[in-house]
Amino acid sequence: MAMVVRNNEGFLENAADWTKEVATMIAAEDQIELDEKHWEIINFLRFFYEEHEMSPPSNRLFVKAVKEALGEDKGNSIYLMQLFPGTPAKTACRIAGLPRPTNCL
Repeated sequence: MAMVVRNNEGFLENAADWTKEVATMIAAEDQIELDEKHWEIINFLRFFYEEHEMSPPSNRLFVKAVKEALGEDKGNSIYLMQLFPGTPAKTACRIAGLPRPTNCL
């Protein structure tokens, strides 16, 4: 796999470097093994980014956007935290190759 340049928080410097292999590598660093549930959220985030030209700016808005797009059972913080431990929006955006959400700690 080609070398990808990332910042000190692990976010890609160039979004065009993202591939599914890169996502799998970044996820593995967080001990996350991607399955179809993860990919559904990652693909949603990439679509969201294309539509809005930004990552969801906070965890709360990330949860809300997932709920609107994928339903109540997936658009809740417990579900998203199980998939992407820590700060779900930040972790999921990093794996999806998107910029760091603006309001995430």
